[in-house]
Amino acid sequence: MGFRRLRAAILAAALGVVATPALAQQQRPMVWGDSLPATLDPHAIFDVPSQFVLLNAYDGLYRYQGNPPDLRPWLAESHTTSADGLSWEFTLRAGIKFQDGSEMTAEDVVYSFRRLLSMNRAPAAAFSPVLRPENVTATGPRTVRFVLSSPYAPFLSAIPLVAIVNPRVLAQHTVNNDWGAAWLASNSAGSGAYRIDPATYQARVSMDMTRFADHFLGWGHNQRPIEQVRSRPVMETSTRVLALLRGEIDATDSYLPTDQVERVERNNRTRVARDESMRVFIIRMNNRKPPFDNRDARLCFAHAFNYEGFNNTILRGLVVRNGSPNPNNLWGNPPDLQPYTYDLALARQHCDRARAAGAPLDREIEVHVQNELEQTVQAAQMYQADLRRVGVNLRIVPNTWAGITGATGRAESTPDMWVHWVSTYFVDPENWIGQMYDSQFHGTWKASSWYSNAEVDTLLRRARASLDQAERQTLYQQATRLVVADSPDIWVYNTLNLRGLSRRVQGYQFSPVGSGGEMRLMSLAN
Repeated sequence: MGFRRLRAAILAAALGVVATPALAQQQRPMVWGDSLPATLDPHAIFDVPSQFVLLNAYDGLYRYQGNPPDLRPWLAESHTTSADGLSWEFTLRAGIKFQDGSEMTAEDVVYSFRRLLSMNRAPAAAFSPVLRPENVTATGPRTVRFVLSSPYAPFLSAIPLVAIVNPRVLAQHTVNNDWGAAWLASNSAGSGAYRIDPATYQARVSMDMTRFADHFLGWGHNQRPIEQVRSRPVMETSTRVLALLRGEIDATDSYLPTDQVERVERNNRTRVARDESMRVFIIRMNNRKPPFDNRDARLCFAHAFNYEGFNNTILRGLVVRNGSPNPNNLWGNPPDLQPYTYDLALARQHCDRARAAGAPLDREIEVHVQNELEQTVQAAQMYQADLRRVGVNLRIVPNTWAGITGATGRAESTPDMWVHWVSTYFVDPENWIGQMYDSQFHGTWKASSWYSNAEVDTLLRRARASLDQAERQTLYQQATRLVVADSPDIWVYNTLNLRGLSRRVQGYQFSPVGSGGEMRLMSLAN
């Protein structure tokens, strides 16, 4: 047997594919090389990897589609809102089935929201300030009412965050009133277009899915839907790209390093999908830990990052400078906002002032990077050299997304600095500045700079409570100016989403919410 045939046979065996002569090409599944979340429970986690599970194994009342993202009715066919913005009523479509074949009712929606709010894990942050579990009720077999304690303008925008789960399945696996959380961490109980196979699931290592033929939207939109999806994260960038070029995976993650773009596009079997996103690249600073509790120290760091060098040289101009917490292509940004410049002389002045005030800038500062994402390492390495020129010793600490976010529950355990992106979970300033810099969200990874400003808190809380869009715009602009002046973090760029794809992948459709990972839209060429 030749080497190529031997390697194909080994790959087929690893993927669980029987390579019969007539059907080998047709039956080879989609192999998705993006990251997997720490848990499959859609009510327990709130990050980019969890969106892949949310989009494919579950459905919500509404869903974002397309780019720019358009909020569309999904499980719900419509909704109404009271004039005061407190009462919301959603009407479900008829004939929706869970993957076990049972029919979805309004009571299942009620259960799902009550489960989310009672567990009070990451996705609940968008609702818990204004919604109590007992205020979600079924008013009919297909109608659900939400009564908010105060007006909350982003309510509809955030609705897609909530997966509707099957309470009859979870009831069989509930232990000590845990809402079935232990079981759902490695299983699924949804109505989504793809079923998860729990027998082959390994956390962060592998997840297999098969098409759910009875999905409520049907499959008329896709004449050749993908029958099997194998999610196989590949940790190292070079290995991930090589696996794509060899045809061992069909898609990389959506953080393809720019120095790999040309390599992927030169290969006649692969391509790069380039899409404008709403994902902001950020270097966080722990404002509770000296020296970052000193504004001059933070400004020193802000002026010591070479934005143009990183964005235009290392990233080859494939990104756009972003000088605030919100992406440039979102409403709520001050039109005259000037981002911080790379200015080492000014950085030294701020460092000198901080040292004079007692800030311990002579101690070693740690920056945690995601070692599976090369760009975070590149940013830290470039930054390290420039900070040395202003007398700051930066040590780069390799870590993982799970490791970093797991440490951000307390200020004491949150790193000095860490590098990451804030992606689009829902399309409203609340997703970015609202949950990043309102102190009520301290203890979540989004608010892990531990920034606190009472005036900013007031503005953000007024903005999320206002039903007047013009007023919200003004309030977010005011809050953004104050946050940027305080420089709690370093905002670098708004991302061009880069994902390496096999040319056999057809129908890939990018949306900033979910980063293009919705399998029901895709097919595979022979």
